[in-house]
Formats: sequence, C-alpha cells, structure tokens
Amino acid sequence: MLSSKQIQPPRLSIIVPHLNEPEDLARCLDALTTQRTDGTEYEIIVVDNGSAEPPRAVCAGFAGVRLEIEPLPGPGPARNRGASVATAPLLAFIDADCIAEPSWIHAIVKFMDNPAIDFAGGDIKILSREDRLTAIEAYESVYSYRAQFYVERQGFAATGNMAVRTEVFRAVGPFGGIGSMEDTEWGQRATRMGYRIGYMVNACVSTPSCKSFAELVRRWDRHVAHEYRQFRNRKNPTLIWTARSLAVAVSPAAEAIHILRSDRLDRLRDRWSALTCLTCIRLYRAWRMLRLLIDQNTDTLIAGWNRK
Repeated sequence: MLSSKQIQPPRLSIIVPHLNEPEDLARCLDALTTQRTDGTEYEIIVVDNGSAEPPRAVCAGFAGVRLEIEPLPGPGPARNRGASVATAPLLAFIDADCIAEPSWIHAIVKFMDNPAIDFAGGDIKILSREDRLTAIEAYESVYSYRAQFYVERQGFAATGNMAVRTEVFRAVGPFGGIGSMEDTEWGQRATRMGYRIGYMVNACVSTPSCKSFAELVRRWDRHVAHEYRQFRNRKNPTLIWTARSLAVAVSPAAEAIHILRSDRLDRLRDRWSALTCLTCIRLYRAWRMLRLLIDQNTDTLIAGWNRK
C-alpha cells in the first residue's frame, strides 16, 4: 500500500528541455533530485528535442524523472511539451546545462506562495571551469544573464530559471518556436495581458559559459537576426539599423565603468578580460548588423544556434 506521502500530488513540475547534452543533463538532474529532502513534492520532466541519442539511460538513473520526446525543433516547443503533461499547479523551467543551487526548489515554492505574483525569474550565474576566469567567462558573468534587469525593466524572465503558475501559462499560451526569442516574447505577452512578474532573489542557478568565441558569436547571430526582423517593418529601417550598428561598435568605451563597478567580478584582471571580450563581441555584432543590410539572411543565423 502506498503511504500518504507517496500519493501527494506534486506542488511543482520542473521542465528541462534537452538536446545533445547528456553529461550536462546528468549534472542538472543530480542537483534537482538531491533537493527531495526538504519535503516539497515535485516532478521532473525532461523533454528531448531531437538528440542523436535520447537520454533514456541518464533519465533512468534518477528516480522520479519522466522523459518526453518533442520532434518540433526549438527549446520553446520542448518546454511546451513538458508543460502540456505537467500535473502540478506550478511550473519551473531550467535548462539542461544549468545547475540549481540546493535551495532552488524551496525558494521557488516559497516565492510563488505570494498570490500577487503570476510568474517569476531568478538569477543565472556563470559556472567557471577553472579557478581563473577565461575572458569569455568574465564577459558572460556581467552581460549574458541579466536576470533582474530582464524582470524589472523588460517584463520577461529568462527560461533558464523561470517559474509560472500552470493556469497562467495556459492562459497566456505556448512559447514560440525556434524562429522566435521565446522567453522574451512570452514574458512580454504575459505582462501585456496584465499578469504580474517578480524577481526571485534566492532562487539561483549556474550555467557554463560559451566554450569558444565562435560559440558566443553564434548566440549573438541569433539575437541580431531576431532584432533585425523587428526593424525591417519600421519607417526608415536602413537608416535606423545603420545608426544602431555604429552605436554598438563604439559602445565598449561607455561600458568600462559598468564593468569596473560590477559585483559579478572580483579581480582587476577579470574586469580587463571582460572589457576585452566585450569589445570584440560588440565589433563583431556591428559587422553582423551591417552585413544583414546586404544579405538579409536571418533564417540561417537563427537556425544556426540550435545545437547539433
């Protein structure tokens, strides 16, 4: 006979989209399943999104992990699949390469006990591979996951660390496909509908930075392509886009003070590394933006980020 504890419905459904990252997924699931000791009932739903080999063995190695398959490409459709089979009144989204801090689940449930909050985002930090930060790690520590800024200034939560009431998610509708910035679009749609967003100070995850400059620029290719699609329908798009491109090229000079003041970095050499990487990536972005005026090739840039 099952005990009363075993038949309690989960308070939280955790959804993890996955694509060709079995080792990262194992670390993610280990961090999640070790939090079962705090008494919160939760389920974990991994949604594979076209991996060469679905992570059946990885998921089977952790108790209470359910594996779903979503053939439509993109993390948005994978998250939608997980949400569609979730059974809890709260949904939490985390990426397969993220590691949740030990109090992450408890912090989400406690924060969402506030009925004034409909959905929320938490902090995302860079997980360093060595004692000394690489230039890319230093740069991404400051610029890649500005979770509090996204929540408080832009009205959305990054889906690497997001919670939402299930009924709210279903009322707002699904995430977009790979051709959209799904977290930005969904969150801003929700706030326009009147749903209230909050920032979860105590719910933090960590994620590795891009492994190379080539990987970093592929990420920015996708952002630039999405932004360009929005600008094409504006009045005088070429003039505005050119001006923005030039502004991006000269922007590192203005960012030096921000890097010096950032609480994400401790050492002067890391701040210098961040500024160096920032300068390189901003110059690349400016070049890519101007190149789009010529070739208009947004589809290839957007599809290129999807991991193979």
